[in-house]
This record gives sequence, structure tokens and C-alpha cells, in this order.
Amino acid sequence: MSEISAYHEAGHAFLALYVGARVRSVTIDPDWDDGPERHGDTQVAWKRSRFSEREFHEKSILVSLAGPVAEMIHTGNPYHPGMVAEWAQDWAAAWESAGTFLPDERQRLAYLEEVSLKLYRLLHRDEHWAALAAIVDNLLAHETLEGDEVREIYRDWMG
Repeated sequence: MSEISAYHEAGHAFLALYVGARVRSVTIDPDWDDGPERHGDTQVAWKRSRFSEREFHEKSILVSLAGPVAEMIHTGNPYHPGMVAEWAQDWAAAWESAGTFLPDERQRLAYLEEVSLKLYRLLHRDEHWAALAAIVDNLLAHETLEGDEVREIYRDWMG
């Protein structure tokens, strides 16, 4: 489970950096804090002044769905991100963000499905997948990475 969780969390972390957010930390050994069982956690910080309201929500959607998409690529199982129980929190965050500019639920669903496909193609690119896999390798070795460590790994691969 930890390898799958590592790909999932690395997907969130990679995309956060890719779209201009800051990763505070990423872990595959989160505190459960008497809340729902979680196998990973990625903390992302946004400098909201850098983005319009719509841009912020569009980028938030990408980061939310990047974990499930990275997991799909890794496992080879192309599930719908809204249909996997373990991804419910990611899907709910994306759904809520999309609702800020797409009130019609059918349009919102179509938009999120389109974004998922675009993310699949983006993360599947060799240079992106190599950077993501390097984050995974470090997560598996250390279980938790601070933001500076994730940024360094990302810069090593993405320049």
C-alpha cells in the first residue's frame, strides 16, 4: 500500500510545484488525528495574490486530481476518479472548486473528466513521470519529505 500511496502523494506534490504552488510537506505516514484513515498527506500552500480566483480554482483542481491520476498510471487501472472510495476527498475538493465557476453539475462533471484526461497525458510524459518517480523513491526511503526536499528533487528533474 505504501508504494501506491507514494505515487498518489507524489502526484499531488509534483503538480502543486508544476502549477506554481508551494509544497510544505508530503508523507506516506500521516497522523490519523482520530479522523478518517489516511495513507498519505500532502500539504500545499498557495500565494493567492498570484492567481485570479478562477485560476486558483483551476490549479487547485489539477492538484486535487493529480494524486488519483498518478495512481492510475502507476497501477495501470484507468478508473474514473469520482468512483474510487479512496479518492473521495480528492474528488470532493475538485468538485467544490469546479462549482465556483461551473454551477451546472453535468458541465462540471464533463470538465473534471476532461481535466483528468489532460492530467493523464501531462503526467505520462517521460520527463514528468521521471520527476514524479524520483519524489516517490524519496518518499519510500524516508516516508516524509519537507517542502525544500521536494522542491530540490523537482528542480533536479525539471530544471
